[in-house]
Amino acid sequence: MTSSKQALAQPAASADAAPGTPPGAARGAHGRGTPEGPDSWRSRLYRWDMKASPYAFVSPFFILFGAFTLVPLLYTAWYSLHDVQLSALDHQTWAGLDNYKNLWSSDFFWNALKNTLTIGVISTVPQLLAAIGLAHLLNYKLRGSTVWRVVMLTPYATSVAAATLVFTLLYSWDGGMVNWILHFFGVNPINWRESDWGSQFAVSSIVIWRWTGYNALIYLAAMQAIPTDLYESAAIDGANRWQQFRHVTIPQLRPTILFTVVVSTIGATQLFGEPLLFGGVSGSKGGSEHQYQTLGLYMYDQGWIIGNLGKASAIAWSMFLILLIIAAVNLLLTRRLRKSQ
Repeated sequence: MTSSKQALAQPAASADAAPGTPPGAARGAHGRGTPEGPDSWRSRLYRWDMKASPYAFVSPFFILFGAFTLVPLLYTAWYSLHDVQLSALDHQTWAGLDNYKNLWSSDFFWNALKNTLTIGVISTVPQLLAAIGLAHLLNYKLRGSTVWRVVMLTPYATSVAAATLVFTLLYSWDGGMVNWILHFFGVNPINWRESDWGSQFAVSSIVIWRWTGYNALIYLAAMQAIPTDLYESAAIDGANRWQQFRHVTIPQLRPTILFTVVVSTIGATQLFGEPLLFGGVSGSKGGSEHQYQTLGLYMYDQGWIIGNLGKASAIAWSMFLILLIIAAVNLLLTRRLRKSQ
């Protein structure tokens, strides 16, 4: 009788347990305080945490972006449609598109745009060509390759003020090393600050010196990602190093080259620190004849020297539209490149 009663009691004790669950497991689980239903507060808290945590992690970026980028951008767009003076920010007069019309008819704006494009070409083309050549050399086994890579990044780590000060001394009219070298070869000294092409070349040389190593490391990383089988196949076909560089390396680097061209073009459009510090007292004017005044300098001169914030805001938005055009061209070229591959 005792054994039969125990046999009848065992199913009742384990009725709540799933098939195959040891007896007493269900009671032990409830005894540990685990939520008994899907609507318990712990389950709701867990669901809220899973949904809200990603937004909480990315929210600092969007908060900072909105406070320091989006709001100033929209406020600048509002200023560009008004007549606003730096000395009287509370007095704003609606101007509509007059600031943009004045830019369209301003010779100084077109001169700044021309100088920006000229300095951009002079600084970008030699810079990227030299970067590809240096990356090609570093891609082969060299002694102390890590040291050379650190040396490549040294100009990029140097501040704009320090680099421009050194180059200003190099291009000095009296006692500058560049004019001394030119005199050594029988060439008359050049007034680098006052000449048109000389001043633009001097500013471009600062940009080239600062960014060549940075782009070289980007190209080096892309070169190291190229499969070695392509070079081995080219070597078996009798291609030398120059032919391998032309027919293997360059085609594989097309997306990276396009990326560096776009980034360098954007940087050239926003060029400001180098010409400002190179010009000294007349830096904001881009020289006595505005011969190297870029769009960034023109915006700074109109906004903070003259005090016409409305016109300066219109210049800023004009630069923004130029960057959008560059981004659109980049997108178009990228799509065509992908289709061709």
